[in-house]
Amino acid sequence: MRLTTIGTGTAAPHPNRVQAGNLVEAGDLRLLVDCGSGVLWRMAQLGLDWSGITHVVLTHFHADHTVDLVAFLTAWRYGQLPPRAEPVTVVGPLGTQAFVERMAAAFAPGLASFVPGFQVIERAPHDPLTLPGDVTLECCDVPHTPESVAWSIRSDGLRITCSGDLGPSDEFAAWAAGSDLLLLECSLPASFDVPIHLTPEQCASIAARANPGALWLNHFYPPVEPLDIEGIIRTQWHGPVTRATDGASVTLRRGNGPPSPG
Repeated sequence: MRLTTIGTGTAAPHPNRVQAGNLVEAGDLRLLVDCGSGVLWRMAQLGLDWSGITHVVLTHFHADHTVDLVAFLTAWRYGQLPPRAEPVTVVGPLGTQAFVERMAAAFAPGLASFVPGFQVIERAPHDPLTLPGDVTLECCDVPHTPESVAWSIRSDGLRITCSGDLGPSDEFAAWAAGSDLLLLECSLPASFDVPIHLTPEQCASIAARANPGALWLNHFYPPVEPLDIEGIIRTQWHGPVTRATDGASVTLRRGNGPPSPG
């Protein structure tokens, strides 16, 4: 499996970070986990195959995680010749179908028909979804919005867990335990502590409980970036930690030890 952090930013405009979006490649599947503003543009800038996404997986419905869904559907229909003919699936928490319908009402009544075979699949927490190639998706409730979930992607004996946005959660830490790679939001310094986002100290606590093979951090608001985030993490957890950037990638292989960027 391969993870590429396409967008590592937030709702705050940033010269080097677009909004949330992460590409997980597993076999023939190319899963885009969240798609905030700038994700489609960043994929084109990085030379990544934006036209070949097979699944868009949503963690919740905030704009900085979803608005480029419209951009992707429009680009697949009008931004390439010939238009996309392969189906695409949107997977999300309960309420995703109604959310997509609201987007269509706002932008284009025929939005869902821009791609033949477009479909939406909703999943409740702890109800696994098996995809082609023996790839399994599973979600867990997290504290952020009423619908917010984190996603786990399993393939070939490996597991990547993407937190989306969340506040401190013992349930999430237990559920994510043993992931080969944990992609965890790290939004705010302790002085800005709110119950629906994580500080570096809270990331450290989750990492200590989940003990993943490697910890990658993303979703940085500007006030947190000057901190020694890695040093704060190491006060509670001593595994490999990476402060993700737009376009960073890592490949996971069985039996090769902790993954490293590249």
